[in-house]
Amino acid sequence: MTGNVSDRAISEQMTVMNFDFGGFEGGYNTGFRFVLAGVDRSVNAEWFNAGPSSSGERGMKKALHKGGDNALNWYSTTAGIYLGWAYFPDVLKKGNAYLDGIVVDWESMPGTSSTYAGRYDLGKTGVHEAGHWVNLHHVFNGGCNNWGDYVDDTPPQSIATSGCPIGQDSCREPGLDSIHNYMDYSYDSCYSEFTKGQALRMQDAYLYWRA
Repeated sequence: MTGNVSDRAISEQMTVMNFDFGGFEGGYNTGFRFVLAGVDRSVNAEWFNAGPSSSGERGMKKALHKGGDNALNWYSTTAGIYLGWAYFPDVLKKGNAYLDGIVVDWESMPGTSSTYAGRYDLGKTGVHEAGHWVNLHHVFNGGCNNWGDYVDDTPPQSIATSGCPIGQDSCREPGLDSIHNYMDYSYDSCYSEFTKGQALRMQDAYLYWRA
């Protein structure tokens, strides 16, 4: 059945999450580890095809959201027209705590995709969206200005990366674009790191919003 993600794919996705947040691809060990608490399966076309801020999203999350502020709720759907989306943790304090979590295109999970083969099929979309869940912006946030993504060790970057263009440098300031960073839009095979600064921002956000 379309969208019925296998237990094996879920297990492989968990491995990717912990491998990448643990720094095993060459990046910084963020200190985060994810443990699967459970899996619910639903058949609902409106939820499956919902986009952000839609009635389908609201209905899905009101019905399915589980756990406290420290629980990462993962919704595997078509993600509408996107690969995925997430809300920053301040959603917990705006009366919309049920919206907390990440929505991920099910075909971006390992072993599921022909649609994204060779581009976004290694499970990195989940890693990227989970980065937002702990308050990371895109590395190209803010462009070439002096605040960017609010992390000192990711160089200024004015564009979202596509593919894996080695040597891309979109700002005059020092440092090449962070095409290997999970918070860019590169192909999954190009990703390999979170930085120390990103890890510290994540940890601070977790302690403030979620612990």
